[in-house]
Amino acid sequence: MGITRVAQRLRPRPAQSSAAPAGTRDADFAYLNSGEVYLDSACQTVRPQPVIDAMTQYFTQYNACGDRARYAWGRRVDAEVERTRVAVLRALDLPRRSYRCSFTLNTTYALNLLLQQIPRGRFDRIVTTQTEHNAVFLSTMTAAARLGVPRVVVDRTPEGRVPAPGDGLDSCLVVVSAMDNVTGTLTSGLDELIERTHRRGGMVILDAAQAAPHALSQLRGLRADAICFSAHKMYGPALGVVVATEELLASLDISFVGGGQVSEVTADGFTLRGELHTRLEPGLQPWGEIIAFGAALEWFTARHARIEAAEHELAGILHDGLAALPHVRILGTTPTPVLSLEPTRVDAHRLAVFLSQAGVMVRSGHFCAHHWLAERRSLPPLVRFSLGAHNTPADIEMALSVTGRLLRGL
Repeated sequence: MGITRVAQRLRPRPAQSSAAPAGTRDADFAYLNSGEVYLDSACQTVRPQPVIDAMTQYFTQYNACGDRARYAWGRRVDAEVERTRVAVLRALDLPRRSYRCSFTLNTTYALNLLLQQIPRGRFDRIVTTQTEHNAVFLSTMTAAARLGVPRVVVDRTPEGRVPAPGDGLDSCLVVVSAMDNVTGTLTSGLDELIERTHRRGGMVILDAAQAAPHALSQLRGLRADAICFSAHKMYGPALGVVVATEELLASLDISFVGGGQVSEVTADGFTLRGELHTRLEPGLQPWGEIIAFGAALEWFTARHARIEAAEHELAGILHDGLAALPHVRILGTTPTPVLSLEPTRVDAHRLAVFLSQAGVMVRSGHFCAHHWLAERRSLPPLVRFSLGAHNTPADIEMALSVTGRLLRGL
């Protein structure tokens, strides 16, 4: 039986079944349809009710500009935004005396904003790895070209370690991810990489877009020079977050400039404000999103250990269940919350469409890792299953049941 005929027979099942543990969905996701399974949290997570409420409250109760208004609504916005900045630093266990928190559009924008304003002559070369998301892979290309320095692309070890810059690689800017976007593999030895790079006069910028929601405990206390991640992968609104040292922010050659960054403007120049977080925040900011991310952080940090444990359990069930199915090859050997596979008898995009028709939403493609997957490994488009705090054992049972019936019908 072909995949089309199998898909036509499938219907979304209830979220509970006697064949699986009766996991209960968090009440903050009660609005989700029980007949649909969302498994694309690596792109963006669904939002818990307190985040939705915080966003609505901003728009309906004190919808004002921050950082410039003296009236009551504006003062409240300022207080809530500052509370979010403090919460970010607390979540990463980084000191306010040396780190600042800025907000941008997303992780890709954050990385480009930093790298395109690194001053010439500061670094001898830029180092990254073969497996990076395009956010890192492409931004390091353009930054190296602008700075006129070599770009060194290294191979990670099988366990995900990034070789630290060795002799002859002084004053490097190292830009790497803390967790792989395709396989969910954590980058091991980050503390050693940071320490060794610093000893040689370099800096480290981390792409923590996947690590922040799935492995926050691994990020806490890391003294990287900048950590970039996305609020929308951490149960918040669409928003980018940058936590950077005062040293790095003060060194930037600001070329992307606007209101909110300056204290004085003359006919031929301007004076930047002393608040270093504004170096990455030109123009009007998304105040509602920043405030709602504060609610997301409060929600998430109170649960992150429990969420990580639940994801670990569900990842094991999902990995073992998919590994037992015919006509697929899983990338990576360890169960993680981000799992990608290659269907061997059907196009990945087609499989994803038929899964969607049966109520299971997964991602298909090369997941912004085109160089690593398509060029280096010559892989076709893949299918990615990624977990979030809203998922239950019943979700995984439904996903495995539907995927199994589709693949066995080939």
